[in-house]
Amino acid sequence: MGREMTESLAGRLLIAAPHMDDPNFRKTVVLICHHDEDGAMGLVINRPHATLKLAMIFEEAGISAEPGIDALPVYLGGPVEPTRGFVLHRAGEHFAATMDVPSGFALSASRDALEAAATGKLAPFLFALGYAGWAPQQLEGELKANVWLVAEASSELVFKEAAHRRWDKAIASLGIDPRLLGEGGQA
Repeated sequence: MGREMTESLAGRLLIAAPHMDDPNFRKTVVLICHHDEDGAMGLVINRPHATLKLAMIFEEAGISAEPGIDALPVYLGGPVEPTRGFVLHRAGEHFAATMDVPSGFALSASRDALEAAATGKLAPFLFALGYAGWAPQQLEGELKANVWLVAEASSELVFKEAAHRRWDKAIASLGIDPRLLGEGGQA
């Protein structure tokens, strides 16, 4: 009733517009994992934690990891529930708590998923603490205010591109040269 929603953006990328002021989302790329009339949730995929590595997460959980996997970064997935862990991986594997995400992804939030990631079974994957969340109609309002650009998600950009280049690459995927975008507000 009175809750109008645009098409679901699940499985797509939100790219922060250059004039985005919110420090939680400035120059971020968010993979939307769920979007319906009740709101949206996604993971910021281009903000690795400055010092936290997966080795620390595995050690805290008492999980042994294959060499090299424990050196992978932990991403700051968003400001909501910042101590909750999420494993973003390719579709096909299901664990105790897995959500299918369009565009060939899955999001898991359970110990068995973390254990599979530690063995290399889920490669490639991304581990994030926290998530980005929107109340009903909040994301639609932000889209109308032009604070986000929307792009198709690809496994290449999400898992293989260097984190510090994901924003530029996502913008470029829209045919926009990020060097030509202004940093100021809208006229």
